[in-house]
Amino acid sequence: MALRAVIFDYGMVLTGPPNAEAHDALVRITNLPVDRFESLYWADRHAYDEGKLTGISFWQKFLRDAGLENSPSKVEELNRWDARMWTTQNPVMLDWQLALKQRGLLTAILSNMGDSVLENMKREFDWLDRFDVLVWSYQHHIAKPDPAIYQHTVRQLGASADESLFIDDKLVNVEAARALGMTAIQFSTVERLRHELVATGLNAVLPLP
Repeated sequence: MALRAVIFDYGMVLTGPPNAEAHDALVRITNLPVDRFESLYWADRHAYDEGKLTGISFWQKFLRDAGLENSPSKVEELNRWDARMWTTQNPVMLDWQLALKQRGLLTAILSNMGDSVLENMKREFDWLDRFDVLVWSYQHHIAKPDPAIYQHTVRQLGASADESLFIDDKLVNVEAARALGMTAIQFSTVERLRHELVATGLNAVLPLP
């Protein structure tokens, strides 16, 4: 079946690396060793992505679990820096999305995303509306690699799984897409993506980034 849609992850695909200044600020505010900070940060991130926590309640829980002062001002400050950390962009991939649209393909973002980060993205980025479909996990209380969120995305696009290319930096999410019949590529760099598109013959139907 012909390829009709390209579905992008947001973080580390359409974006650059997390903002280092923001990450440093989070570590400085908590005054935790980096490894302890990272352990606590990722422990509840999936729950945040699933909408079981808001940005505010995520940081309240973080501070409780760390045994730190849980003041509203500190929570707000951490939440602001966290949103800023993920509000970056990858211009080459965004240009490629435009090229895909010009070729007549449907495009979507399927992202594990929490509320506060998305609110900041909407303030900063005018390119979100260029995509035909936007699926943010917290709004559906489902997060990758749950098959249901992929199925929801292709339904919203009006395409089928075997008509869709999915691009994500995390292998577990790529494998879940493949299990549903999607063509899927693990993203690391634009150069590697070009290589994968050529190796799979997709350059015959898609422009290269």
